Amino acid sequence: MLRIAITGNIASGKSQVEKFIAKRFPVYDTDKIAHAILNNLTDFYGQDVFTNGHIDRKKLGNIVFNNPELKQELENIIHPQVKSKIMEIFENHKNEKAIFISVPLLFEAGFENIFDRIILVTADENLRLSRLMQRNNLSKKEAESRINSQLPDEIKKKKANYIITNNSSLSDLEKQTNLILSKLFG
Repeated sequence: MLRIAITGNIASGKSQVEKFIAKRFPVYDTDKIAHAILNNLTDFYGQDVFTNGHIDRKKLGNIVFNNPELKQELENIIHPQVKSKIMEIFENHKNEKAIFISVPLLFEAGFENIFDRIILVTADENLRLSRLMQRNNLSKKEAESRINSQLPDEIKKKKANYIITNNSSLSDLEKQTNLILSKLFG
């Protein structure tokens, strides 16, 4: 089984690449795993970051993206649990031709060594900033703090096997994705 990570910084277009790949292969999303873990952390941040029993990610983001120590503490809780779930997915699907797992913080969490191939989705920072502000209804400062909390694309490009640049249209993004799939599987 080929273990393939899909990664990229926030608002790069990872989710859209996942949708294209999911037409042909199973794709698992560690963001969903992390969100489930977050919803169980009532003792860690208190009830004020919860709305209707679910974590309010904007409130939590405003706390952790402005406090590196709290962000690190949260990651120290979440990352081992996410890695454990990834290993469980691999174990439960060992007869598959390939498993794709979206891991936004692949390099930040140190998970790159558990994958055979890495697909990195990139986009110009100004475009990502604009997308993030619009998508998540964030101020420029809030969006910049989220962008700046991740490793720069230039560092990630050196570690990836395949790079998709998402500065154009959806059809171009799909073409790039399909090209990588054909390189991987013929």
